[in-house]
Amino acid sequence: MDYSKKRRASEQRAKNKKDEGKAKVRAKAFAKADAKRAPKSKKRVPVEDDIYMQEGGTTTRSSGEMEKAYKLLAIQESISNSQAKALIDRGLVYVANRKVTVARGELPVKTTFNVQEIAKAKIIYEDADLLVVDKPAFLNTDEVERQYPDAQLLHRLDRETSGVLILVKDEDYRIKAIGEFKRNKVYKEYTAWVEGQFIEEIEIDKPILTEKRHNKAFSKISTKGKPAHSTVTPVEVVGKYSKVKVVIREGRTHQIRCHLRSVGFPIAGDEQYGGRRAKRVMLHARKVELMGHTFVADEPKIFAHYSS
Repeated sequence: MDYSKKRRASEQRAKNKKDEGKAKVRAKAFAKADAKRAPKSKKRVPVEDDIYMQEGGTTTRSSGEMEKAYKLLAIQESISNSQAKALIDRGLVYVANRKVTVARGELPVKTTFNVQEIAKAKIIYEDADLLVVDKPAFLNTDEVERQYPDAQLLHRLDRETSGVLILVKDEDYRIKAIGEFKRNKVYKEYTAWVEGQFIEEIEIDKPILTEKRHNKAFSKISTKGKPAHSTVTPVEVVGKYSKVKVVIREGRTHQIRCHLRSVGFPIAGDEQYGGRRAKRVMLHARKVELMGHTFVADEPKIFAHYSS
């Protein structure tokens, strides 16, 4: 008889039995822990003055069946989900005069949306070299360029910024104009409604550094940034808001928005830079002077709302 084989078999059986016992102990411990865990409920963010939702929660107090905002909008408008998301991302979708800001936010299935229409760009001036338009808010500059295939953008405006936008038709003129911009020889005047009572002209000479945050450009004051100079002049004070004229020398990304925030006067509607929510970012490119030409875009009607 091979006693060594028997001994090894016996030792293996004992080890298996010991491992089985340990497994049972662990299983009991896990079962006990699971029994103590209470099911987690989804937390709702209390609503006060907006239809706004964080991912995974909602600000609405309405009970009943819920669905993502973009899906409900797609059904209501008979458009695709991607088109519905784009409308919400642009800031064009409202519920009871309150902007819907997160496309994936959940809202009651009976929600009725109000979709704001985007105005068309209006031609201010045109000749063999230039095409100048009054860009409305919520229209991207690239979309304007696509409307005029024979012209190229000379500069850009933020999506919610309205006003003078210049496109060029002639390549030689474009090169000369770019040189004027680089040498800061272009006069650029903006109108803005800001939060707070702005009563004295100031010069803001602070370098700006632009970074990417969540796939969006974000500018901040930094010694590592590029030179940026803005002159801000008071025009009108109405309650808690002020209308100002801003003349910029360079034209860095979000220069006016960043500079005004840095001195405690964020632009109304500019949530990215500390402003309170509004129908739009209240910034308008009113006048541009380039190579002997002067182009002016009248202020949008919404700007008069703050004066009333």
